[in-house]
Amino acid sequence: MEKTLSRQIAEFAVNLKYEDLPKEVVHEVKRYLYDSIGCAYGAMATKDVTIIREIYEEMGGKEEATLIGFGTKMPAVNATLVNSLMIRALDFNDIYWKEDPSHPSDIIPAALAAAELVGASMKEVITAIVLAYEFEQRLCEFAVPGVRERKWHHATLTQFVSPIVAGKILGLTVDQMVNAIGINGSHNHTIGCPTAGRLTMMKNTVDPMAVQTGVFAALMAKKGYSGTEAVFEGKEGFMDVYGPDWDTDKLIGGLGEKYKILECSMKAFPTEALTHTHITATLKVVTNNDISYDQIDQVTVTTIARACDILFDPHKYEPDSRETADHSLPYCIAAAIVDRKITTQSFSDEKLKDPRIWEVITKIKGEASQEFEKMFPAKQPSKVTVRTVDGKEFSEYLEYPKGDPREPMTESDLDNKFAALAEGRLNKESQAFVKKTIFECDEMLASDFVLALKV
Repeated sequence: MEKTLSRQIAEFAVNLKYEDLPKEVVHEVKRYLYDSIGCAYGAMATKDVTIIREIYEEMGGKEEATLIGFGTKMPAVNATLVNSLMIRALDFNDIYWKEDPSHPSDIIPAALAAAELVGASMKEVITAIVLAYEFEQRLCEFAVPGVRERKWHHATLTQFVSPIVAGKILGLTVDQMVNAIGINGSHNHTIGCPTAGRLTMMKNTVDPMAVQTGVFAALMAKKGYSGTEAVFEGKEGFMDVYGPDWDTDKLIGGLGEKYKILECSMKAFPTEALTHTHITATLKVVTNNDISYDQIDQVTVTTIARACDILFDPHKYEPDSRETADHSLPYCIAAAIVDRKITTQSFSDEKLKDPRIWEVITKIKGEASQEFEKMFPAKQPSKVTVRTVDGKEFSEYLEYPKGDPREPMTESDLDNKFAALAEGRLNKESQAFVKKTIFECDEMLASDFVLALKV
């Protein structure tokens, strides 16, 4: 009898060893750790993180895992949600987008919390993080078209990966790992509304919730709880419920031959991934031609059809929250024109009231291109055309953003991003210490590693 998909995944995950990993893969894990920890520092004081952290602190419980930056401890399952939300809250962490989008670094806290719980090493954490990227990215190519196109959120993919990552740290057997995948894959299917229309705090929270329950599922499996084995291909399983057209080879073919983390992207802007090429093109137009916001007559952004649908939704012209603004291409373009940069402060309550942005935003139009659609996701094409009040036109065309593997973030880029996110929390010496800790973490225990991140 042919092995189920979850069993084939479990066998690879259980048998993968740190010693199997090429040096460039280990180094890339550390780069994403550095990027993710920076994102967590930047989000420590956000409203959504504060609410969840305060709820859990009021609940109390056994001190098992550390909150990044804070240094305080709480039950591992709870710490997973807070840490994952910190990494995710600013929408500045990594991105992989093929048939579906995803942010694999959302799952890193599952490895860290489980590792503190059982006294695991950072070598074991690194190996588990490789699995997070491997299967999250493979799932992004599994459904054709992706689950996002079927009106479901990509946290639906994360539910299958987070128990693998936690289960690897907890030392699950193959049978237990199969159970963990089946447990978590039975109850975390997330509808698409968190990223449609007017966005709320749930936009950044549904993935961390799927990560949190993955840790719980792995703990359940460790204790002997059973889960559906044919959760992917079985009757009324994932593939049956979500409809036809699946590329099974993209999910399990060639495991171990190369590693998907090398194909992931980082973010140069704290915004929805499809905005990045357009923001870069806009900044090039206005800076190269010295165009100020009050000289703008019209801005036309030519993009793929799905980006028009998501990013030029009518709600996106009236953003009243960080979550809607950083997914609003009109707002992002307007802010880039006004300030000639996009930072985490571009979405502050104060900036959302900037009259200059509201003056420009109504002049920005989206234009869908079927030609561009055919190029996606191999390329992320953008054409931005700016017409000034004196009738002149200026344009820029780009095919992929900064942070793409074809134009990766350099060490200097990462240092600058980290410094901006950690500003006000870590001085330069402390920033250098955290960076050194991350890139030399192999011989550390996970508990010592997370404690070293305290601000």
